[in-house]
Amino acid sequence: MADFQLPRGDLMAGKKGLVMGVANHNSIAWGIAAQIAAQGGEVALGYMEANERRVRPLGESLGARVYAPFDAACDESMAAAFGVVEAAYGTIDFLVHAIAYADRSQISGSFVEGATREGFAQALDISAYSFVDASRRASRLMPAGGSILTLTYLGSERAIPNYNTMGVAKAALEAAMRYVARDLGPSGIRVNAISAGAMRTLSLAGIAGGRGMLAQGRGMSALKEDTSMEGVAGCALWLLSDLGRSTTGEVVHVDAGFHMMGLPGGEEGT
Repeated sequence: MADFQLPRGDLMAGKKGLVMGVANHNSIAWGIAAQIAAQGGEVALGYMEANERRVRPLGESLGARVYAPFDAACDESMAAAFGVVEAAYGTIDFLVHAIAYADRSQISGSFVEGATREGFAQALDISAYSFVDASRRASRLMPAGGSILTLTYLGSERAIPNYNTMGVAKAALEAAMRYVARDLGPSGIRVNAISAGAMRTLSLAGIAGGRGMLAQGRGMSALKEDTSMEGVAGCALWLLSDLGRSTTGEVVHVDAGFHMMGLPGGEEGT
């Protein structure tokens, strides 16, 4: 079901865990889940109930046997989702948190004029607090240690047009990641984030001017190319597998070098 090429092997053999936030075949969460499965890992898929008709066929293509619908803003729903995973696996080795949401009114136009108390609180609850909640629940299923990964974006560090409240939520997510990494480190649990470049996902489609972000990002990147699903999934594989053993508390940029560029251009004579 994937239109991208993933290396196969056994780096995740014997490991099992939960990938939360799969929406469709363009989801970064799906790309990561597919890479884990290609490397011999067993993946439980977490998703919003509204996405079930798209997620189930994807899971079946991986041979997934555990499905955990959830509402990230509801404690009872989160408890039920992790209960499903615990009943199926007992313990887990990894968690991927790919959950973010802001109302459309919060991701267009002026941040100062558009941000509302309700919209701001909702974005931080679902996009940042849900990570803390999921990490707490997952850590209780990791008695032998493990790896937790979340997804962020450069809008946490820089003012990106129309990203607005979501940028603030991603900044909170990254700070939360570091605190979670500190607390869970003594238990042998590594916690990291991938800052992926703009990709053709539902999240990008929801941002005003999202397609322009994609085109501009390609031209301004060091590699002069789009961020690839293979690249993001490959980084996730490193962080989730034993290859990432000594890495925790990091935000790793996977954006074709867009984040480190200064002014666009650089060709001779410009």
